Amino acid sequence: MAVCVLLKHFSTYVYIGVLNTLVHWGVFLMLHHFLSVRQVVSNVCAFAVAATFSFYANSRYNFKRAASWARYLSFISFMAFLSFIIGWLGDGLAMPAVVTLIVFSGVSLVVGYFYSSYVVFRGRAT
Repeated sequence: MAVCVLLKHFSTYVYIGVLNTLVHWGVFLMLHHFLSVRQVVSNVCAFAVAATFSFYANSRYNFKRAASWARYLSFISFMAFLSFIIGWLGDGLAMPAVVTLIVFSGVSLVVGYFYSSYVVFRGRAT
Protein backbone atom coordinates (compact mmCIF):
# COMPACT_ATOMS: atom_id res chain seq x y z
CA MET A 1 0.00 0.00 0.00
CA ALA A 2 2.77 2.45 0.92
CA VAL A 3 4.47 1.72 -2.42
CA CYS A 4 1.27 2.64 -4.28
CA VAL A 5 1.06 5.96 -2.45
CA LEU A 6 4.76 6.61 -3.15
CA LEU A 7 4.28 5.86 -6.86
CA LYS A 8 1.16 8.05 -7.05
CA HIS A 9 2.94 10.96 -5.36
CA PHE A 10 6.05 10.51 -7.50
CA SER A 11 4.04 10.36 -10.74
CA THR A 12 2.21 13.57 -9.76
CA TYR A 13 5.59 15.10 -8.86
CA VAL A 14 6.89 14.15 -12.33
CA TYR A 15 3.85 15.72 -14.01
CA ILE A 16 4.31 18.95 -12.05
CA GLY A 17 8.03 18.76 -12.89
CA VAL A 18 7.25 18.68 -16.62
CA LEU A 19 5.02 21.74 -16.21
CA ASN A 20 7.79 23.35 -14.15
CA THR A 21 10.23 22.83 -17.01
CA LEU A 22 7.82 24.41 -19.49
CA VAL A 23 7.35 27.40 -17.19
CA HIS A 24 11.13 27.74 -16.71
CA TRP A 25 11.88 27.58 -20.42
CA GLY A 26 8.99 29.92 -21.28
CA VAL A 27 10.08 32.59 -18.81
CA PHE A 28 13.73 32.22 -19.84
CA LEU A 29 12.95 32.53 -23.56
CA MET A 30 10.58 35.46 -23.01
CA LEU A 31 13.15 37.39 -20.99
CA HIS A 32 16.26 36.48 -22.95
CA HIS A 33 15.04 36.14 -26.52
CA PHE A 34 12.23 38.66 -26.65
CA LEU A 35 13.35 41.23 -24.07
CA SER A 36 17.15 40.83 -24.52
CA VAL A 37 17.82 40.24 -20.83
CA ARG A 38 21.19 38.56 -20.08
CA GLN A 39 21.17 34.77 -19.66
CA VAL A 40 22.19 34.82 -16.01
CA VAL A 41 19.33 37.15 -15.03
CA SER A 42 16.87 35.34 -17.28
CA ASN A 43 17.79 31.97 -15.77
CA VAL A 44 17.57 33.16 -12.15
CA CYS A 45 14.17 34.75 -12.80
CA ALA A 46 12.95 31.67 -14.66
CA PHE A 47 14.14 29.42 -11.80
CA ALA A 48 12.34 31.58 -9.24
CA VAL A 49 9.05 31.56 -11.16
CA ALA A 50 9.19 27.84 -11.99
CA ALA A 51 10.24 26.73 -8.50
CA THR A 52 7.50 28.87 -6.95
CA PHE A 53 4.97 27.25 -9.29
CA SER A 54 6.26 23.78 -8.33
CA PHE A 55 6.10 24.55 -4.63
CA TYR A 56 2.48 25.69 -4.71
CA ALA A 57 1.34 22.98 -7.14
CA ASN A 58 2.97 20.22 -5.07
CA SER A 59 1.69 21.74 -1.85
CA ARG A 60 -1.90 21.75 -3.07
CA TYR A 61 -2.24 18.85 -5.49
CA ASN A 62 0.42 16.34 -4.53
CA PHE A 63 1.21 16.51 -0.83
CA LYS A 64 -1.99 18.33 0.25
CA ARG A 65 -0.14 20.40 2.85
CA ALA A 66 -0.63 24.04 3.75
CA ALA A 67 1.85 26.37 2.08
CA SER A 68 3.92 28.45 4.48
CA TRP A 69 6.90 30.78 4.24
CA ALA A 70 9.05 28.30 6.16
CA ARG A 71 8.19 25.48 3.74
CA TYR A 72 8.62 27.76 0.74
CA LEU A 73 12.03 29.00 1.87
CA SER A 74 13.14 25.46 2.69
CA PHE A 75 12.12 24.24 -0.78
CA ILE A 76 13.56 27.20 -2.71
CA SER A 77 16.82 27.19 -0.74
CA PHE A 78 17.37 23.49 -1.22
CA MET A 79 16.58 23.54 -4.95
CA ALA A 80 18.79 26.61 -5.50
CA PHE A 81 21.62 24.91 -3.59
CA LEU A 82 21.17 21.74 -5.66
CA SER A 83 21.20 23.83 -8.84
CA PHE A 84 24.38 25.59 -7.73
CA ILE A 85 26.16 22.30 -6.90
CA ILE A 86 25.25 20.69 -10.24
CA GLY A 87 26.32 23.85 -12.10
CA TRP A 88 29.58 23.99 -10.14
CA LEU A 89 30.29 20.34 -10.99
CA GLY A 90 29.39 21.00 -14.62
CA ASP A 91 31.89 23.85 -14.78
CA GLY A 92 34.54 21.89 -12.88
CA LEU A 93 34.18 18.86 -15.12
CA ALA A 94 33.84 21.01 -18.26
CA MET A 95 30.54 19.34 -19.14
CA PRO A 96 28.58 20.73 -22.07
CA ALA A 97 25.67 22.91 -20.88
CA VAL A 98 23.09 20.48 -22.21
CA VAL A 99 24.63 17.67 -20.12
CA THR A 100 24.53 19.86 -17.02
CA LEU A 101 20.87 20.65 -17.75
CA ILE A 102 19.99 16.97 -18.18
CA VAL A 103 21.91 15.95 -15.05
CA PHE A 104 20.23 18.68 -13.01
CA SER A 105 16.80 17.72 -14.32
CA GLY A 106 17.28 14.08 -13.34
CA VAL A 107 18.94 14.71 -9.99
CA SER A 108 16.50 17.44 -8.98
CA LEU A 109 13.55 15.23 -9.90
CA VAL A 110 14.60 12.35 -7.64
CA VAL A 111 16.39 14.23 -4.84
CA GLY A 112 13.82 17.04 -4.89
CA TYR A 113 10.99 14.55 -4.55
CA PHE A 114 12.47 12.91 -1.47
CA TYR A 115 13.40 16.27 0.07
CA SER A 116 9.87 17.53 -0.54
CA SER A 117 8.29 14.35 0.82
CA TYR A 118 10.35 13.94 3.96
CA VAL A 119 11.35 17.50 4.84
CA VAL A 120 9.23 20.22 3.23
CA PHE A 121 5.80 18.58 3.20
CA ARG A 122 6.15 16.02 5.99
CA GLY A 123 3.34 15.71 8.48
CA ARG A 124 -0.40 15.46 8.22
CA ALA A 125 -2.35 16.59 5.18
CA THR A 126 -4.64 19.60 5.55
